[in-house]
Amino acid sequence: MTHLHELSLAEIAQRLRDGDVTARTVTDQILARAEALAVRTNAFITLLPERARAAADRADAARAAGRLLGPLHGVPITVKDMFDIAGVATTAGMPSRLDHIATENATIIDRLEAAGAIVIGKVNLAEGVFGKYLPPFNEPLNPWSLEHWGGASSGGSGVSVAAGLGYGSMASDTGGSIRMPSAVNGVTGLKPTWGRISRHGAFELAGLLDHVGIIARSAEDVALMLQAVAGPDPQDPTTLASPAPDYGAALNEPVSGLRIGVPRQWLAQGVDPDLLAAIETALADFSRLGATVSNAALAPEPNLVDRWYDICTAHVALVHEDNFARHRTSYSEPLALAIETGRALPVDRLQRAYRYRAEFSGRLAHAMMDLDLLAVPAIPTAPPTRRAVETMDNDTMFALHRFTSPFSMAGVPTVTMPCGITSDGLPYAIQLAAKPLAEPLLLRAAHAFQKATAHHRRRPLKL
Repeated sequence: MTHLHELSLAEIAQRLRDGDVTARTVTDQILARAEALAVRTNAFITLLPERARAAADRADAARAAGRLLGPLHGVPITVKDMFDIAGVATTAGMPSRLDHIATENATIIDRLEAAGAIVIGKVNLAEGVFGKYLPPFNEPLNPWSLEHWGGASSGGSGVSVAAGLGYGSMASDTGGSIRMPSAVNGVTGLKPTWGRISRHGAFELAGLLDHVGIIARSAEDVALMLQAVAGPDPQDPTTLASPAPDYGAALNEPVSGLRIGVPRQWLAQGVDPDLLAAIETALADFSRLGATVSNAALAPEPNLVDRWYDICTAHVALVHEDNFARHRTSYSEPLALAIETGRALPVDRLQRAYRYRAEFSGRLAHAMMDLDLLAVPAIPTAPPTRRAVETMDNDTMFALHRFTSPFSMAGVPTVTMPCGITSDGLPYAIQLAAKPLAEPLLLRAAHAFQKATAHHRRRPLKL
């Protein structure tokens, strides 16, 4: 018997539409699971049981009256605690913001709820969407193994989805914070084109690099959530003006003729051989589905993560300028160092970083002229242990970002999904990147792969 929490978002949404189960029943079960696994996962900062149950009751009343609110009608989800919900604290993982009560909803909250989603709580994130996890929040725990890393700043989103504490989660990615938690937790994450989803009401890390995105169990689930939140927003002038397409319309179309490039020169050093083997197996699966796999002319970018860090820290320094002066002692050293680095950054170095970004974006565009997708890892290894991440020096940490920061710099969409397992039963992941606004094609490719394989259907056995 399949428990409700083991279903995908698409599956539970169908059961809700068919009347097989009520929104209140699903919400109650997910809330009970979240409460029971609170210590085991450290996924949540704030649970919203009363708010969620009231929303579920409204969803059931609407259905009884013959009205469906949208594709997410009655589906419990979570949001990273950087998005404002009126009347609820937005901590951004910072102890100094425990009493920072939002006065209005972020745009994505309004859009999710208009589509019928039930927001059951706000999940854990690294300090300031950047640094380390601090008390009283503490680090989210990977449901596959307590000893292993739960991911970067969207770790609470990745852990909550993998552990069955919500059917999807809104997250953010500035240098890898959707892709890394997706990779290590064995779930599916979309970092969309920069500006595809509104950032209004979201705590900023580095505006020109921040991408609002989605973590769920499958590409189909991601498409359903993306449909609800994507599109222009007058309250966020950086959103793209083009309207969002129908992301489900072509989801089931075949991928025959799809051109996938593999930048093998980029993958030649510093990548776990067993991970490479899992990716090669995934590429063979794509070939069997009719895609063409070839080499991509994209060389390694040894300085890119350093240039990403320059741009990021310059923005971080501006975001925290006032709060840092008042609450310096409440900041961890990684975030404090980033702020101080950004403050002291010479103008010519920042100019070089922006020029490098533009040049890389051009090289990436040229490399993809005759391709539809690029295939690379999300992280270059199997999921690392928590201890290994805690003790990483800067070079090792930057190497961990070598396949994520580039696509943040270029602002192009990527999807990360499981593609195999380690000898210890932990997930391996593949990352697919596409051209700007090619989310429909990207999700179609991921969905075809997931229909042909079962990696995304594995669930942590101990939960």
